[in-house]
This record gives sequence, C-alpha cells and structure tokens, in this order.
Amino acid sequence: MLETSQRLLALLALLQTRPAWTGSELAERLEVTTRTVRNDIDRLRELGYPVDATRGPAGHYQLGVGAKLPPLLLDDEEAVAVAVGLRTGAGVVGMGESSVRALTKLQQVLPHRLQRQVNAINRAMEKGPDNTRSNVDAPEIDPAVLSTIAACIRDEHYLRFEYVVPEGDSMYKAGSGVGRDLPILVEPYRLVSWHGYWHLVARDEQAVWHSYRVDWMSLRMATGRRYQPRPMTDEAYTDFVLRDVASTGWKVHARITVYAPAQEVLSRIHAAVGIVESVDDNTSVLVTGADSLETIAVYIGMLGLDFHVSGPPALVTHLRTVGERYLKAIDGPNDRT
Repeated sequence: MLETSQRLLALLALLQTRPAWTGSELAERLEVTTRTVRNDIDRLRELGYPVDATRGPAGHYQLGVGAKLPPLLLDDEEAVAVAVGLRTGAGVVGMGESSVRALTKLQQVLPHRLQRQVNAINRAMEKGPDNTRSNVDAPEIDPAVLSTIAACIRDEHYLRFEYVVPEGDSMYKAGSGVGRDLPILVEPYRLVSWHGYWHLVARDEQAVWHSYRVDWMSLRMATGRRYQPRPMTDEAYTDFVLRDVASTGWKVHARITVYAPAQEVLSRIHAAVGIVESVDDNTSVLVTGADSLETIAVYIGMLGLDFHVSGPPALVTHLRTVGERYLKAIDGPNDRT
C-alpha cells in the first residue's frame, strides 16, 4: 500500500486522467477502502484542490473548477516532451515570454532527476529560423533520444551511434554526416530544431564539424568518456546547420539571377540559407535550394525583386505553370481558356 503522500499524488493523477471516478473505482486502483478514498478527498480539499462529489446511484468524484490547479504529474518522456515544446515555443511570435515563464515553472516543480534532464535539453537546444518553412512532413523523434543526447552535451561525454538513411527516405536536410564509417563517435555540442527536423552539431574524431539528423541516429551504449570541449560561439550553431544542409541536403538547387545589388538581396533572406554573389552594382546571383519545386518557387517570389531563372529545367517549368495560374487568377471569367 502507498504511503499517504504518495497516495494523494496518485489520487490526483487518476482524477486528471478522466472526468469522473466512482469511489469504488478509485479504491480498487489505489488498493484501499472507499472510506480511505473519502478521507483522502477531504485532505485534497483542505490543501486547496477542488474535488466535486455527486451522490446517488451515479455518484462520482471529479476535479472541479477553481483557482488552484493540481500539481503537474509527468513521467520522464512527458517531461521531456513538454520541455521541448516550451523551448521551441519560445521562438513563436507572441509566445516567447509566456513559453519561457512556463518552462521556468516546470523546472521548479519537477524532481531533481527530471530537472537535470529538462535543464540539459534547455541548454542544448536551439531553434532555426521560421522563414523557410517546407511542405514536407517532419519525422517523429523519440524523446528519450533527445534526452540522452542532451545529457551527453551537458556532461561533455562522447556520443556513439549508428547513422543510416532509412530505405526509401529522401536526403532532405541530410547534412554532411551522411556517408561516415559506422559506428560514429563524436563530441556532441548542440541540438538544433529547424521546422520539426532535429540536427545534432558535433565534431568527429578528425576534428571536423558535421550536422546529423537525429531521426537517423541509433544510439549505442554510452561511452562515459569525457572530451575537452572546443565549442563554436553560441550564435554559430544554427547558422552551421543551415549552411551544412543547404550545401548537401537540398533536393532542388538553383542559381537565380536577381536584378538588385547583393546587399539588397541579403537583407531579404536569412544569410544561412543562401549564398549571394555580386555581379555588378545592380545584379547579383542567389545560390539556394529547397526540398521541393513548390517551396523554392515560394522563396523566390518572397524576395520581392525581379529575377531570372535558367535552371534546373523542372524549376523553370514549374515557375511557368505557377505564373500562368496567377495570370488566370486576375483575368475575368470570359478571358480564361
């Protein structure tokens, strides 16, 4: 049988899982008598938690609406998932301050063991820019994998893993880690979230920086070995991932002539997702890429500048189709063919 304090927490957890419980159901789940359940309900009310009781044949208990909320009861994976959500939510317009406040409160109420996990994730994570969103669905990530990687970053431990592209998967956002000998042993430094894709920035045994897609990583047994950290500057990790992916992981690459000075083009894009080459005072070339023709067409249109595209042929064809579609959209019904 659980001790009283443990039983009260278990009772609160049960009351959160569904709208209503009978006294006998709670007694069975907690392995106590219905009288003990009634006493525990009274203790919760004394502590300020509103628990409503309905009498009669359909009698039941349920959490009521009140000024105080029950404590946050999370298992390890739930705590990691909430921390990740709040950390990435800090980059959403209008949610930055509230996400940071919520993450701070979460860290204060969690047990020490989970606090270490959440703090490790908080320190190890960064979020990429949102102005390059894709129309490709992002993969699901095991929270335990993120937690393990974050702990290695926190403790400055070498990380060993297998890195294999699943059969039939595209190389989208692959980064430069593909093609390495297995298993891979690295010094892990930062986790970067970019549109749902998770990347690990790490230094390999030859002291070369790489980015690795976390959903392609299969962690091996922990090494327990510490490395001497030689980090980048804090602001450099996200740019590294974007540049690394841009040079190796796009499905569509393009060189676009833009009829504007290079500085003007740079002011309208994130510098890490494209390279701008100056041609003359009024012309430049943008070297960029994306995971689909549709996405790169949107990027180009959002420049707000005149441009010319000569390749690849599939992109030229797609832009012609989109252009004709836009023209039809502003023509009258009688002008459509």
